[in-house]
Amino acid sequence: QVQLVESGGGLVQAGGSLRLSCAASGRTFSTIVMAWFRLAPGKEREFVAAIRWSGGRTYYADSVKDRFTISRDNAKNTVYLQMNSLRPEDTAVYDCAAATGYIGSYYSAEREYDYWGQGTQVTVSS
Repeated sequence: QVQLVESGGGLVQAGGSLRLSCAASGRTFSTIVMAWFRLAPGKEREFVAAIRWSGGRTYYADSVKDRFTISRDNAKNTVYLQMNSLRPEDTAVYDCAAATGYIGSYYSAEREYDYWGQGTQVTVSS
């Protein structure tokens, strides 16, 4: 089992920044990829960014590329999502997820992730 706890959400004005954290505990050595997804009212959950635990390769959705940065601290078993130039359309509940099996190129698919955090609300005002 892997437990994930997110933090760092809040209310920010458009153009501002926030940094989300996702602390992992439990069988963290089994984690292969960690990712952020988001769920906005009236929309389906969408992929935001992912990072491979070994090697650190990163992947981003086109909508956040060049604005968001995902990173990890292996010693702290923590993944971060630095969000800059925030827009009202970034408003959503942001979920951290961990995959413990081989997912290949399917890093943006929810079904590939085994563990999820409780989510943290990000609200961007215009």
